[in-house]
Amino acid sequence: MIAVNDNAPRLTPEQYLVWEETRPEKYEYIDGEVYAMSGGSVNHGRIAIRLTTLFDTHLEGSDCITGNSDIKVKIAEAQNYTYPDASVTCDERDRTTPQYITYPCLVVEVLSEGTEAYDRGGKFRLYRQNPVLQDYLLVSSTKIEMDLYHKTEADDWVIINYQPGDTIELQSIGLSFAIEHVYRGLILTPDSQPTM
Repeated sequence: MIAVNDNAPRLTPEQYLVWEETRPEKYEYIDGEVYAMSGGSVNHGRIAIRLTTLFDTHLEGSDCITGNSDIKVKIAEAQNYTYPDASVTCDERDRTTPQYITYPCLVVEVLSEGTEAYDRGGKFRLYRQNPVLQDYLLVSSTKIEMDLYHKTEADDWVIINYQPGDTIELQSIGLSFAIEHVYRGLILTPDSQPTM
């Protein structure tokens, strides 16, 4: 999704939660400012659907909740709220808040030209405040490529770059899948096609 400042008045977190309920659009809330969420490309939407379906199918029968871009994430230790493209929480505390989740172990952002720098920088800094976040997956919508930010047992973040032919390993939910599974049938840039 692409966040666009909507020039709305500054709101407290409590006012934001009430205000957004009356709006037909979704809004992220960062440091008192609200940002309207606009749609992404066809590839963006298809990738997000494939990932949430993959996660939900894998986690069927568990106590985990798979979220799509309609599930708001409250930033732990802060009063900010975002709408990632996909998320998974297995934390019981998230069963008590019907408007949002706070403790996802996995967050996914599908990259677009307008949001990539923010998703890699400022948004990742926000998500890192979550003490249980283990995997932050950034997914290209124009070429077969994903970057996984994985939190190690030493609380360090390592970046793993995945390319055509690779298998994605999401330790946070115990899932492995071929990168091409997500990109099948999409129109991508010519230099991103797998070679035979």
